[in-house]
Amino acid sequence: MGKRITLQDVTIAGSGSFLPGDPVPPGRIEEYLGKITRAPQAVMRWIERNAPVFRQILGMEKYYYAIDPETGKFTEDNVTMSVKAACKALEAARMEAREIEFIAYASPHMDQMPTASVRIQEALGIERCAEMSIHANCSSAYKALLVAHNLLRSGVYRTALVVSSNIASSELRADYYNQPLIEKEALFLRWFLCDGAGALVLSVADGAKGRLVLEHTHIESVGGRRGIKMFNRRPALWMNPKEEFEKGLHHLYQAFRNQLAGPDFRDGDKSVFAAGFERMLEAGGINPAKIRFFQLNLPAKHIAESVREECAALGVSPGAFYSGLEDMGYCGPPMAFLGLDRIMREERLKKGDIIASFALEVSKFMLGGYAAVCR
Repeated sequence: MGKRITLQDVTIAGSGSFLPGDPVPPGRIEEYLGKITRAPQAVMRWIERNAPVFRQILGMEKYYYAIDPETGKFTEDNVTMSVKAACKALEAARMEAREIEFIAYASPHMDQMPTASVRIQEALGIERCAEMSIHANCSSAYKALLVAHNLLRSGVYRTALVVSSNIASSELRADYYNQPLIEKEALFLRWFLCDGAGALVLSVADGAKGRLVLEHTHIESVGGRRGIKMFNRRPALWMNPKEEFEKGLHHLYQAFRNQLAGPDFRDGDKSVFAAGFERMLEAGGINPAKIRFFQLNLPAKHIAESVREECAALGVSPGAFYSGLEDMGYCGPPMAFLGLDRIMREERLKKGDIIASFALEVSKFMLGGYAAVCR
């Protein structure tokens, strides 16, 4: 007979965020990313016509870029931002980096070798630990958190650092594009994404009273029969960089015309988001009425409003919805931790309060979420 595993409580011992540079209003984005000047004329006219519309639809008032606007040089990279967020989380947890037994790093995609998790380990001065890097667009942060959560509660490790970063600007700068080949779907993201990092320190709790306990983590993919909505055209192998640029295969696309009501975004009588969130509630035994803060990372106002209505129908209080995107911008995967960090630092939680987060990433409809309860 196999040995029965006793699952342990896992607490969120500390959190940290890092947003690079000064806040940038929408009207100054091109000062940091550069202007598109050599795209096809139809695309240039489209930019001029739609830029004000996108600003209104997205509703973000501040963006953050790891770019010096005077020199155009990068001031950070994914590793340095991760380390800065991690140091804040460790400080909040009152822990030393050497106490971390496992590092899980999350980002949209990564080409660097060796991977970021071991570079973060080195930068933090951790001589020996377990680590892994997960790259799965906006779902990557939730996947990293799930892995760390399960490793700790099953007793494999006692402490973990879960960190996510994204230098989205590196794929949005004017000089990144082969401009004559630019398509509209490659430019929408210039008003959508920016840079940032977030981190959580997890620990096995000897006594969970008064602590924020990670109750449930959840991931799934429902993209098996749905189309790809965010992508580049690189093949699944290394190719000649010159050929890649000349063909524009490196451009990042977002199929922004798809509405939440489109066929790929529906799951029965609900949106893919709401149906997935309902499954997470059921799997975790989570009472939606007890959710005090529901972290909703949806930049588009009309989509966010539709999701709020559906989630309220599932029992989430209308006053529970929490974003912060207006003044933090949207940096992709790290948003899973940035909102939680702000809640932990600025809000007073009482026993029984639940913080929940759920996300739908649209590249291939990967879902992720978590629920934490104040004990």
